[in-house]
Amino acid sequence: MAARAASFGTVARDYDRLRARPPGDALPWLLPPEARQILELGAGTGLLTMALAQRAPRVIAVEPDERMRAVLAEKARRGRGDAVVDVVGARAEEIPLPAASVDVVIAQSAWHWVDEQRGVPEVARVLRPGGRFALAWTGTDRSVDWMRTLWAGGTEHRASGRSESDGRMPARYEVHLDAGGRNDFTDPETAHFRWTQPMARADLVALAGTYSAVIAMDDEERRRHLAGMERFLDSLGHGSEHDVIDVPMRSYCWRTTRR
Repeated sequence: MAARAASFGTVARDYDRLRARPPGDALPWLLPPEARQILELGAGTGLLTMALAQRAPRVIAVEPDERMRAVLAEKARRGRGDAVVDVVGARAEEIPLPAASVDVVIAQSAWHWVDEQRGVPEVARVLRPGGRFALAWTGTDRSVDWMRTLWAGGTEHRASGRSESDGRMPARYEVHLDAGGRNDFTDPETAHFRWTQPMARADLVALAGTYSAVIAMDDEERRRHLAGMERFLDSLGHGSEHDVIDVPMRSYCWRTTRR
């Protein structure tokens, strides 16, 4: 898991170019309107960071991988407007901020890599009472049959394995607020946001290569997996590399409040 968590830096530029952020209508649900200081954990290449900077005067973007952080820092330097974006090399388990210093702690497609025994108490420590803890997992909607098959390298899954399509969320979306031995948060709320995103066929296949399961494959296994995706797209009538495909997307969002 540690190796996979650290793998994204090897594809940082593709990650930044191809990965999705939560849609615009998800941000008002995730963020309280009065937020002044936002802490983003596992900020990656800054896909969400600059959108946060449009909603609060200060954003502290924490990212442990120096390759991902370099892309994020470029964006922060180019950013316009009055917001301050501080890029920090650190982890969710050891947040270099004072107690009760931020209004929001948020993470996008990153919390499942956190050691919750250490991470949850850290979030509770840095959040002000009444502050928001918000999470989102955003990507292709694999509850859609053809997308699930594509993501599996063109291989059909048995119905018994279709956990997302029968209403059960994967374990990666579980958050254990009592992981540190106490629970300092209110009962969480969840919401789903779905949309369709046009993508070039080549970009859709390349997107799979930004996920740790594919990054971790050896070269031959990765080649077979991506080739299987291409054959499956051929079978759907998307045989040209110039084809633009309407890709179903989903953002699973979660929020709670610090007591």
